Amino acid sequence: MLEHYDLHNLLVIDIETVPQYSTHEQMPPHFQKLWNLKTQYQRKDDTPEDYYQRAGIWAEFGKIVCISAGVFTKGKDGIGLRVKSFAGHDEKELLTRFSAMLFSQPANLILVAHNGKEFDYPYICRRLLINGLPFPPQLQLAGKKPWEIIHLDTMELWKFGDYKNYTSLNLLTAIFDIPTPKDDIDGSMVGHVYWNDNQLDRISTYCQKDVVATAQLIRRYRGEELIKDELITIVGQ
Repeated sequence: MLEHYDLHNLLVIDIETVPQYSTHEQMPPHFQKLWNLKTQYQRKDDTPEDYYQRAGIWAEFGKIVCISAGVFTKGKDGIGLRVKSFAGHDEKELLTRFSAMLFSQPANLILVAHNGKEFDYPYICRRLLINGLPFPPQLQLAGKKPWEIIHLDTMELWKFGDYKNYTSLNLLTAIFDIPTPKDDIDGSMVGHVYWNDNQLDRISTYCQKDVVATAQLIRRYRGEELIKDELITIVGQ
């Protein structure tokens, strides 16, 4: 599976998101009302205030604090991976830098993410629009037929047409004997680590690990050996 794709034309990405405000009380009053309406059927027994810790999963109430991107490299020792993160408190500046990177790449560059079609890709597009930023060609979806959208989703690929199946990246890494990216924090902890612990670097490291895990999953999907640790390079922002 995926053998017909050129590894060097893939960009593996992952995003980390947090609530826009540290607490429900910090939101403007009209947004508090909109939040209460938006989540009335999801939060069950939780109060709107308690449920707000999950606000990062909605692009209308959250923001991106990190995007990590990985490209496959080729050297004399074999296939490697180069990972770079775009992280910061200023989402518009972060998205501007990430977009500039995409604009500098071929328009047919293929984006890859785990659960990307349900989360990462639409979230990035929504936040680009909210911040008044142009869409790079790789994220232009309007007017395209489904087969013209060059996005890959490692979770969708694992479904094999089964629309009822949700499989986490953590489970797939266990199945394929890939080192887990969840050895420090997981997605449910990112908002707390950001707003309470002020540890953006820790979030960036977690995001990079997800990119590495997704890239390794692609290798397994192709029936290939995992990338050696010494051939994985993390570069500065």
